[in-house]
Amino acid sequence: MSDLTDDPKMNPSEVSEPLRRAIGERYLTYALSTIMHRALPDARDGLKPVHRRILYGMHQMKLAAGSSHRKSAGVVGEVMGKYHPHGDGAIYDAMARLAQDFNIRYPLVNGQGNFGNIDGDNPAAMRYTEARMTIAAEALLEGLSENAVDFRDNYDGREQEPVVLPASFPNLLANGSSGIAVGMATNIPPHNIEELCNACLHLIKSPDARDDTLMNHVPGPDFPTGGIIVEPRENILEAYRTGRGSFRLRSTWQTEDLGRGQWQIVITEIPYQVQKSRLIEKIAELIQTKKIPILADVRDESADDIRLILEPKSKNVDPDVLMGMMFRSSDLEVRFSLNMNVLIDGRTPKVCSLKEVLRAFLDHRRDVLIRRSQHRLDKIDHRLEVLEGYIIAFLNLDRVIEIIRTEDEPKPIMMVEFELTDVQAEAILNMRLRSLRRLEEMELRRERDGLMAERVDLQDLLASEDLQWARISDQLRETRKKFGKEYEDGARRTQFAEAQETPDVPIEAMIDREPITVVCSKMGWVRAMKGHIALDQELKFKDGDEGRFAFHAETTDRLLVFGANGRFYTITAANLPGGRGMGEPLRLMIDLPNDAEIIDFFIHKPGRKLLVASSVGDGFIVPEDDVIAQTRSGKQVLNVRGETRAQLVKPVTGDHIACVGENRKMLVFELSELPEMGRGKGVRLQKYKDGGLSDAATFVLEEGLSWKDPAGRTRTETELAEWIAKRAAAGRMAPRGFPRDNKFT
Repeated sequence: MSDLTDDPKMNPSEVSEPLRRAIGERYLTYALSTIMHRALPDARDGLKPVHRRILYGMHQMKLAAGSSHRKSAGVVGEVMGKYHPHGDGAIYDAMARLAQDFNIRYPLVNGQGNFGNIDGDNPAAMRYTEARMTIAAEALLEGLSENAVDFRDNYDGREQEPVVLPASFPNLLANGSSGIAVGMATNIPPHNIEELCNACLHLIKSPDARDDTLMNHVPGPDFPTGGIIVEPRENILEAYRTGRGSFRLRSTWQTEDLGRGQWQIVITEIPYQVQKSRLIEKIAELIQTKKIPILADVRDESADDIRLILEPKSKNVDPDVLMGMMFRSSDLEVRFSLNMNVLIDGRTPKVCSLKEVLRAFLDHRRDVLIRRSQHRLDKIDHRLEVLEGYIIAFLNLDRVIEIIRTEDEPKPIMMVEFELTDVQAEAILNMRLRSLRRLEEMELRRERDGLMAERVDLQDLLASEDLQWARISDQLRETRKKFGKEYEDGARRTQFAEAQETPDVPIEAMIDREPITVVCSKMGWVRAMKGHIALDQELKFKDGDEGRFAFHAETTDRLLVFGANGRFYTITAANLPGGRGMGEPLRLMIDLPNDAEIIDFFIHKPGRKLLVASSVGDGFIVPEDDVIAQTRSGKQVLNVRGETRAQLVKPVTGDHIACVGENRKMLVFELSELPEMGRGKGVRLQKYKDGGLSDAATFVLEEGLSWKDPAGRTRTETELAEWIAKRAAAGRMAPRGFPRDNKFT
C-alpha cells in the first residue's frame, strides 16, 4: 500500500499503514489482553481479574463471612459498574463457580439458593440467589487495607482496584484454574492447603529442595469430588517437575452384598468435572448397545451424596472385571491434564514447575510482609509523634487551654512556645473536651513505650531476611491450622492407589451360553429366536420381505457378515435383537453402505480358512481369524473397484477348487495354486470372454464334486479330468444336469 500521508486532501488525523502491519499489531494487542487480563491466572494469588474483582467488590460491600447474605444481582451490579466492564452473565457465571463446592476445593463465595449441581444444572438467575464471602476468601484479602499490594485505576479512572490480592495461602494450587488464551492454555488441578503449607515450610528451610522431596509433602492433586488417583508416582513427579502431564482419576466404588449370592456395585465418588447425569446417560447407552454385555442396569440413588448403582447381568460376573470394562468404556475413569501455564509477577506467561509456583507465592508473601510491616511502622511513627504532643500538652495543660481560649490563631503560637510539630499541634487542637480526662501521663507513656518496643521489632524484621522468613513460616503454620483437618472438609478427599489392570476377558466368556436361531431377511432385518427351531419353519416378515439366512447358533458365537464391498463385519450373537418382533435392520448395527448387498452371513469358526472371490473372477484364500473386525466399520479384505463387487465367500475344505462362470463353463484346479493373504485383489480364478464368476466351491478330488440337480437330488461327479486345468483357464461347459442357476449349493 502506498503512503498517502503527503496528500493535501487527506485528513491529517488519518494514518496510512500496510494492512499486514495494522492487523498484526491489533491482533497482538488483543492476544496480550486475553492472556494477561482474562484467561491466565496470576501465580501470586491464583486469580484471574474477574475473580479478583468479584472478591474485592464483595469486600467493599462488607460481605464478610459473618455478615448477612446479599442478592447476587447487587454484587454483580457493583462489580460490573465499578471494576469489570463486561457482561453481567460472565461475572455471575464466574461468581457462581466460586460457590460450587464440587468445582472449587475451597469455595470463595458462600452461596444461598441454587448455584447449580454436579448433574450439570445451571445456577438460578442472579435475582434469586444470595451470596457473601467465605473465610477462605477473607484469607486472600487479609492485609488489603495495610498497603500490602499495589492499586491501580479502574477502567474509567474513578475507582481504585488491587493489582493482586495479598493471599495468605497458595490459592493457585489450592483451587486450581483453567483457561484458554490466544496460542496458549492453562489447566491446574486443585490441591490440599495443609499439604501446600507443608511444602512451603520445607521450601523456606531448604530453598534448593528437590522436586521429589516436595512431592513427599504434596503427593498429588486433591479434587473436591474425591476419587482415586491411579497414576504412577514417577509420572506425577515428572508432571510436577516440568509443569505438564496428566493424572488418571477413577471413581470410588465398592461391592454391596444383597444376600443369596446377589450383589451390586455402588459408586460413591465420580471423577472431577464429570457431570453425573451425562455419565449415567453414557452408561445407559453402553447397556443399550450391549457394548458391556455383563452390565444389566444403572440407577441413580443419589441424594446429597453420590450413590450410583451398577447391576451385573449375572451373579457369576467378577466385579473387578466389570469395573475394569467400565473404566475403559466410560467416564468412571478420566485423565486430567496438567498445564501449569501462569502469569509470573502478573505479566509474563510461563509454564512453571510445582517448585516455581510455590516460590512465586512465597516471594509474594515476603513482599506483602515487608509492605505491611512498613505500613505499620509508618502508623507507629505517626502515633508516637502525636503521643509526644499529648504528653507536652498534659504537662502544660493550663497554658494550652489559655492559648486556645485567648488567641485567634492558637496553632502557630503553640508550635513556637512548646516546640510542637504541625501534626502535634493539629492533633491537640482536634482533641475533644471529653478526651481531656484521658490525658494521664502514665497512660500516655505506657502506650508510647509499647509502640517503641513494637517499632524496634518491626525495624529488626525489615532489616533481617531470616526474621522475615521466620514470620512467614509462623503465618503458614497458622494458615495450616486454620484450613487443616479441623476445617470443614479440610482433610484430603482424593486417595491414591495402584491401577489394578484387569486382563481383557473375551466377550464370549462373560455371556451365558444359550441356543438361538439367527434369522435374517432379504431386506436385512435380523433377529435371534430363542432355542434351535426348525430352519424350515414358516416365519413372519415385513410386507414385501422374505427370509434369506437362517441358522442355529449360540449366544457366545461371533457372527460374520460379508458385504458386496469386500468388507467383513463382526457381530456378537448376544447383541442381536430378540425374536418376538421382526427384528432390527442389520445396517443399524454395522456400517454397511446401503448400496452394498449382504453376500453371506455365518458363524465365525476360529482356525478356519475362507475363499473370497469377486464378480470378475479374482480371489484368494484368507484365514478366518484375520477377518474379525473390531469396529462397526468392518475390515476391508477383498479389494473391489468400479462395477466389480464381492461375489462369494466359502469355507475351504479339500484340495481342489471348482469355478463356474455365467457362461456355464466350469474349471477345476488345485487349491495350492491360490495364494493365502490377508487383504488384496487376489489372482484370476477363471478366464471369461463374456460375463463373470457365478460360483465356486472347494472339495476333495477323490470324493468328487457335488451339486443338486433340478429335481433337488444330490449328484456327485468323480470323473472330472475333462475340467481339470491350470488356474485362470477358460474351462469347459458344465456337465449335463448341472443346475440352471449355476450354483453348486
